[in-house]
Amino acid sequence: MKIFSLRFSVFAIFWVLIIVLDSINIPLSIIFFAVSLAMYFFLSLRRALLLLYIMLSAVICGHGYLWTDDYSLSLLLLLFITTDAAMTLPEKIFPYYLTMNIGLSVLFGMFTKGWLLEIIAISLLFTFLVLKLSRMNDERREQRDIYDQLLGEYRKLKRMNLAAEQNARLEERTKIARDLHDSVGHQLTALIMKLETLAIETKQSEYNILKQMASESLEETRQAVKALKTDENEGIATVIHLIRKLEAESHLLVQFTIRQGVLSVPLSNEKSVILYRVIQEALTNAMRHAQSREVHVTLGKSAVEEVSFEIANTIQHVKPFEYGFGLSNMEKRVEEIDGFLDVYQTDEKFVVKGTIPGS
Repeated sequence: MKIFSLRFSVFAIFWVLIIVLDSINIPLSIIFFAVSLAMYFFLSLRRALLLLYIMLSAVICGHGYLWTDDYSLSLLLLLFITTDAAMTLPEKIFPYYLTMNIGLSVLFGMFTKGWLLEIIAISLLFTFLVLKLSRMNDERREQRDIYDQLLGEYRKLKRMNLAAEQNARLEERTKIARDLHDSVGHQLTALIMKLETLAIETKQSEYNILKQMASESLEETRQAVKALKTDENEGIATVIHLIRKLEAESHLLVQFTIRQGVLSVPLSNEKSVILYRVIQEALTNAMRHAQSREVHVTLGKSAVEEVSFEIANTIQHVKPFEYGFGLSNMEKRVEEIDGFLDVYQTDEKFVVKGTIPGS
């Protein structure tokens, strides 16, 4: 966005100089200026680029030929537009547009007495430079494509690594649970049966007390086995793990910032799920609407033992936003657990932030 604004400013300055120094009909030149500015602005939408560039060249040349007494600045503006097109037009299309503009430059030279050879020489040199610039731009695009492919492979390997790590952890937990169930559980069950038999035979209350203690130990063992067989589903650590898994499956780079003390805040399963859904929705919005692949997620701990969160991504084109279904549902779910959610955007970034009370 900043680069386009700079190019737009240079384009406007060229036109102002042409109007002030060369125009023979300033009111009509201002109309041409306004029309060309509108065309150049539509270039930012990156649609029908070749048609827009051709129309700009026609407006510049037509105005320079009919309504100026010196073609020099109009020629420079035409060369600037050609350079601008080298950065945006596809490689297969740009040479045709370049040839057209070089031809227009030579026509300018034919109408300028005594400058034809100089303009031809400048046009040839400019052609070489612009073609070199276009080739460099194409190489940069190829590098970006290679980077995207490598990033995709990296995400795939990262996803496989996360899955393998999770499976290994789950297998280890299942093995420990099986050992507890088969050894300690069975031995406690046999002990309870033996104590019950002794209590019936001897009629002594001490055996009933021992039996009660063994029964409680068996119940605790069963709870431990149940917990080990169930994957972790509560707490900030689990939310971070899920977000990392989502990152591995998407083309986003999530920059996590974990403030001191946040991992110690207890969160119930319900609140952990809501926090994850809020971050997931914010990341989904970033993937859909933002051109940047990088998202910053910050988790912190407030003075009242609440989990604070902020998800921010840079934006290049500032557009008014409305609370759609996703944002409205997100706000409703946070408010149901007495949390707070705020969504806003600045000139440079889109921010989702809020707090969720600990449990």
